[in-house]
Amino acid sequence: MITAISLSRSFGTVNAVNKLDLAIDRGELYGLVGPDGAGKTTTMRLLAGIMEPTSGDARVAGFSICTDPEKVKGHIGYMSQRFGLYEDLTVLENILFYADLYEVSKKERAGRIERLLSFSGLELFQRRLAGALSGGMKQKLGLACALVHTPEVLLLDEPTNGVDPVSRRDFWRILYDLLREGVTIFLSTSYLDEAERCTRIGLIHRGGIILEGEPLKVRGSLNVPMIELWPDRVRDAGARAREMAGVKDVTVYGDRLHIALEQGTTAASIIESLSTSGITVLDQRSILPSLEDVFIASVAGK
Repeated sequence: MITAISLSRSFGTVNAVNKLDLAIDRGELYGLVGPDGAGKTTTMRLLAGIMEPTSGDARVAGFSICTDPEKVKGHIGYMSQRFGLYEDLTVLENILFYADLYEVSKKERAGRIERLLSFSGLELFQRRLAGALSGGMKQKLGLACALVHTPEVLLLDEPTNGVDPVSRRDFWRILYDLLREGVTIFLSTSYLDEAERCTRIGLIHRGGIILEGEPLKVRGSLNVPMIELWPDRVRDAGARAREMAGVKDVTVYGDRLHIALEQGTTAASIIESLSTSGITVLDQRSILPSLEDVFIASVAGK
């Protein structure tokens, strides 16, 4: 449903998207994962046909973004990072407006809008002004408007950015329901915990994919032993661990440390060295690297 070959977009001397390759099948939930400035939003705009590439091409739902961008738009639902609906219109008026834009027939729209309101949990708020909605409800309204014409492909640019945890959970429930209906979903996110929910992810850095695959396989790709420690003084323990031989990387997660080890280095040796510095390790375990661990290790030195 989505393919990109050497897709590139430059702004002056900045390569926002740099020879990006993608191949996303029908019914996938693909997550484009990376920090701010990695090229996620530019990639979304290119695939939506609202920005021309500097070079390369992509096909969405079978149509080229270079030669048939208007045909692409008829087959996709696009939700931008910022709330782009009309705040002085009600929930229902916004959905009706998008139904008009997409030329949804009068015969179909009543049943479709009723389903979207129920689907998104907005039935009780259909006469509320969009500007008076909470952040999570605005995102649900944006999604409802993007779905009013029943698109084959859904492009979501950081859809849960700034949304509360409960609304994020509800939003993901809706996405899974869409997935079961065969909709192809391509979303960008900087939340690595959300990336775990995708069927496949691509880690993007400086406009290019540096690692791709199922989340669990990506986590296992680092191929280095990793331990998790709970020391009594986590900051001091992190600083001390970084100085030790046999330690590749140290990341602090609240009251825990993730320590990537060189082959042959053991957890016992690390704990003993910390103990000689007056630091007590309360608990420890071997772990699979998190996506954050993998991403940090992958971009190091690039």
